[in-house]
Amino acid sequence: MKLATPFAVLAIASSLAAGTALAKDTITVGVTPGAHEEILEEVQKLAKEQGLDVEIATFSDYVVPNQALNDGDLDLNSFQHVPYLDNQVADRGYDLKAVGKTIITPMGIYSEKVESVDDIPENSRVAIPNDPTNGGRALLLLQAKGVIKLADGAGLKATPLDIVENPKNIEILELDAAQLPRVLNDVSVAAINTNYALDAGFNPIEDSIAIESPDSPYANVIVARTEDAGADWVKQFVEIYQSDEIRSFIENTYGGAVVPVF
Repeated sequence: MKLATPFAVLAIASSLAAGTALAKDTITVGVTPGAHEEILEEVQKLAKEQGLDVEIATFSDYVVPNQALNDGDLDLNSFQHVPYLDNQVADRGYDLKAVGKTIITPMGIYSEKVESVDDIPENSRVAIPNDPTNGGRALLLLQAKGVIKLADGAGLKATPLDIVENPKNIEILELDAAQLPRVLNDVSVAAINTNYALDAGFNPIEDSIAIESPDSPYANVIVARTEDAGADWVKQFVEIYQSDEIRSFIENTYGGAVVPVF
């Protein structure tokens, strides 16, 4: 069963006391649209065969799934990379822990107006995600493609203030990550996370004008509350996700746009 929850936190009753490692018959896992949701639907089928019911809660942003998990309204989530999780834990005080790697979805640069980053016009607008880690990721991608240069040491948390060379005088627009595919007609290019690109009908390999290297540090992870990290049902879910069946599904479905890292 899928629970559509665009913005609101779900109220989901738990059958276990917090911190126990007892088995669960039903768990609820939060995801974002696109590859994360599609892969989890396959995990759901395999889990059912093993006596574990997985309910899918789909969120339209990156903020609520961690809040919902921390508050106990989800059992797990699977939508974020490690730098984003680390930033959320540091900034919001969440007691969350990564329990297993899933995929890398290389960020791409997309455009309706130019065919190469070399063709980005002077004084044009470039859209990037407005959350700190994905914004920094987009700026690093723009730097890797020669569009800008960042200050030494800016690292994964780079912001537009760290731009020290901007030869085309581009204007950086920081927007909600989910909205970026919808603004392509209004900007020269946009750096878009693959889950949102896929959800908008783009093929990152074929449709992006530049794409991140797959050996980037942005491996996505399954996340649990720290108190549940060692629970048997968590281990069971991770084993199902990291099975050969799911690896084959990812490799056969996404053609390199989504890469398993388990």
